[in-house]
Amino acid sequence: MFADEELERLRGFPEIGRDELFRFFTLTPADVAFVDPGRGRGPADRLGLAVALCTLPWLGFVPDKVSTAPPVAVTRLADQLGVDPVELRSYGRRAKTRTEHLRLVAQYLGWRPPSTLELKELDEFLLARAMEHDSPTLLFRLACEYLISAQVIRPGPVIVVKRVAHAREEAQRETFARLAHEFTDARCAALDGLLVTDPEVKTTRLRWLATGPVEASPAAIKAEVGKLEFLRGLGADALDLSVLPAERRRFLATVGRRLTAQALERRDPQRRYPILLTLLAQSATDVLDEVVGLFDQAVSAREGKAERRMRDALAERGRSGEDRQALLDDLLDIIFDLGLDDEQVGGLIRGERIGWPRLRSAREQAAPRLPRDHGHLAALDASYGYLRQFTPQVLAAVRFAGGTAAAGLLEAVEILRELNATGARRVPDEAPDGFVPARWRAYLDTARKSGNTSAYRHYWELCTLLGLRDGLRTGDVYVPGSQRYSDPATYLLTSEKWSAQRAEFCRLVGRPADPGRALAAAEDELGEALGELEQVLAAGDGPVRLDDGGDLVISPLTAEDVPAEAVALKAELTAMLPFAPIVSLLIELDKRTGFLDCFTHAGGKQSRSPELKRNLIAVLISHSTNLGLTRMADACGISYDILAWTAEWYVREETLRAVNLAIIGYHGTLPLTPVFGTGTLSSSDVQRFPVRGKTLTGRDMVIHGGQVLSTYTHVTDQHTTYGTKVIVATKREAHYVLDEILGNATDVPVTEHATDTHGVTLVNFGLFDLLGLQLSPRIRDLGKITLYRTGSRARIEAEFPHTGPLLTRKLNTDLIAEHYDDLLRVAGSLKFGHATASLLVGKLSASGRQNALSAALKEYGALRRTIYAARYLADPAYRRKISRQLNKGESLHALKRDLLYAHEGTVRARHIEAQTEQAWCLTLVTNAVITWTTEYYGLAVESMRRAGRRVDDEVLAHISPAHSENINFFGAIEVDVEGELAQLGPTGYRPLRVRDTLF
Repeated sequence: MFADEELERLRGFPEIGRDELFRFFTLTPADVAFVDPGRGRGPADRLGLAVALCTLPWLGFVPDKVSTAPPVAVTRLADQLGVDPVELRSYGRRAKTRTEHLRLVAQYLGWRPPSTLELKELDEFLLARAMEHDSPTLLFRLACEYLISAQVIRPGPVIVVKRVAHAREEAQRETFARLAHEFTDARCAALDGLLVTDPEVKTTRLRWLATGPVEASPAAIKAEVGKLEFLRGLGADALDLSVLPAERRRFLATVGRRLTAQALERRDPQRRYPILLTLLAQSATDVLDEVVGLFDQAVSAREGKAERRMRDALAERGRSGEDRQALLDDLLDIIFDLGLDDEQVGGLIRGERIGWPRLRSAREQAAPRLPRDHGHLAALDASYGYLRQFTPQVLAAVRFAGGTAAAGLLEAVEILRELNATGARRVPDEAPDGFVPARWRAYLDTARKSGNTSAYRHYWELCTLLGLRDGLRTGDVYVPGSQRYSDPATYLLTSEKWSAQRAEFCRLVGRPADPGRALAAAEDELGEALGELEQVLAAGDGPVRLDDGGDLVISPLTAEDVPAEAVALKAELTAMLPFAPIVSLLIELDKRTGFLDCFTHAGGKQSRSPELKRNLIAVLISHSTNLGLTRMADACGISYDILAWTAEWYVREETLRAVNLAIIGYHGTLPLTPVFGTGTLSSSDVQRFPVRGKTLTGRDMVIHGGQVLSTYTHVTDQHTTYGTKVIVATKREAHYVLDEILGNATDVPVTEHATDTHGVTLVNFGLFDLLGLQLSPRIRDLGKITLYRTGSRARIEAEFPHTGPLLTRKLNTDLIAEHYDDLLRVAGSLKFGHATASLLVGKLSASGRQNALSAALKEYGALRRTIYAARYLADPAYRRKISRQLNKGESLHALKRDLLYAHEGTVRARHIEAQTEQAWCLTLVTNAVITWTTEYYGLAVESMRRAGRRVDDEVLAHISPAHSENINFFGAIEVDVEGELAQLGPTGYRPLRVRDTLF
């Protein structure tokens, strides 16, 4: 599990951080008395004993070579003891002295050596953790932390490693034992059958299940339904694996997805069968979600096509009606001519001015009156045959449930399912239609009155399918056994758990639990914000003012003037920075951060070959530059098989996130980073990339000239990207705003978040505030949004004569107060990770006004949006701050486009997992460029200041590290880790370039 050099490292002192230095290497008066000279110890013994005294609580053991302790720690202790730090070199030449000192230190601190009992308790602890995690490194670290908490001296690393290995083996046996009741002879035969090539699908069933669809076509949907029926035939949907921890199930499924059928066959049954069973259970949920998702996408695609067809028909109707419009204009001219007698009017119309031919032609061109929806449902009826290719199979395979609001719709779904099964064509007279929107009811009424049962069936079935799709989106309809479309009630903390966590949540987010106090505080905020805006509008001469009609006028911000000094300074700094190929940059950054160590084997293996770092860097560059593994193999000389194996087992979203955190963490320690921003403000925006081939995430967009997918990224005001998500280009961006903020595992304390208009909904405004955060969007046409007041119109206009008339609607504060605890519970469920923000926000945003909770949240969001709008309009400096932050995101988008240069930046991965991995590779390499540039900018600035040059932080704040002038992404790629490190100077950095010198 560990190489010899790693074991040696575990026996010695690691590097020490600032916090650890002050926490562990500060002596109390009692500590000083413990090592004082009254005991007859010389300076070396006193200093060595002090090092042991401080090291034991820090590391849980004392390395044999005490003299190799971190110099900064030794110096700190020497200052406290009043001795020379050099004295430590002569300490502990006799092993007996070190042993005796360790015994004294342990006795003084209350620690004890590991006995049989302590090691047995460690084994029990490790087995419990190994059931959750299989990484040897993580288990080793957890074992060390456990021993420290128990105040037991850590034995040698080999002993601990053996305990870890034993725990992993026991975890495998325990896993099999807990699932043994599932492994009947028939079940084991079925599991082994997954590994055999099946003539029906021309591959193994395991590979067949793992191959996802790339388009929402009838054939793809029916193929997924076939998978669902196959899994149910094996009883996968009824498997209950709750006897295993969730992390264990996730680990087994991950390994199962990556192992080939041949590799699984070679594993012993105790390891093979739990992996296959877990994979089977996970596949049942995933395929069910896929079927429902494809149903939604296919129906929506046809509805969108019908809407475009309807718009085209309306445009043609408008063009063909030009002659009739001209006739109407001429008729009106004649009729309104008061100088004509009534007898003359008829003659002019039928005679010389208009004439019978023109009148007859206009009558023949008359089109029937349009229905209420302008023909949308009629246009969708043209796709009825297409929808019938897959909807009967979906309805037969998936069971739907819902609350009382969806009772009529669910009854209609059952009737439609029965009609499909029996082949009957006539919709029963008692079939419900109360769920049909008013704009479509005329279709059903007309067909019923005319006795056209075929038309009625078409329209009723289309309304049922569209209602089912909408119900799944809002959560009124859910799918038992699904993860993505499960009962919305499961997204929220239960009443019992919420009662226990309410006080803690309110303390964390700084919000009162009492609705009266919360609304009173919000009203005070609103009054203060309106007062600020009132002063601005009263002046009447600023960029925000009222026109003569009382309408709000918001002049656009002028372009921000970047000081000429900043422009010149950036050019000068860029000229001082060294040139570096992207390979060299990554190797250099890994030397300082160790980020490549965050790539762990998906199977838990830990022993790392010397070439692993080389291979990982090659994979990262292949994904982030869009070269692909095949071209990368040609460019760097590493075989395709090695790169593909490395990508399969080491590069996944979990490890990429860990790598990104390591890079962001290091960036935060750089001296120049705080100059760019505090880290409390972030922003999110979408970036679109062209895609090639069929993929579920791609959508045709005219504005982009073809099929594209979107990546939604979250960026701090310090220029680092802490979140990346691949989304469908036509999906609402606002649903994903909170995901990465709540899942932010960095040390960046984000409290305020900026977006553009696409990231804004009333639901988001409400949730951000309930979570103790501030949503600060740049809203297009801000002057046209609806603003709300809490009191009567007369009162608000009397108090704020200029601002009051802009608040056109009254808030339903009673509704907010009535559901305030439920609103807190929603926010608490997100805060404590009980639900995914995008899933919950999507459901709440799609819910109609009949959903009381959704309506209350939107009312609260309307209140928060009004407060924000008033403050935003009243403060031009604040508006510019938000704009500046959004521009930082745009600059990072430009850097990513520079990086993703191969194949003209077209993403060729077809499945969302591969697209997500590529997006994260691009993100972390972008962050690596930002970090490298920030660090060298800092070195260049330090060099200038040492030379007596004054460089103000206010000027540096205008300089962005999001540029690539000093980095080469192109050309031959040679990954030589040791060779690159050897080129670094004695300081560990590349030398700055002398200005005006080329090389």
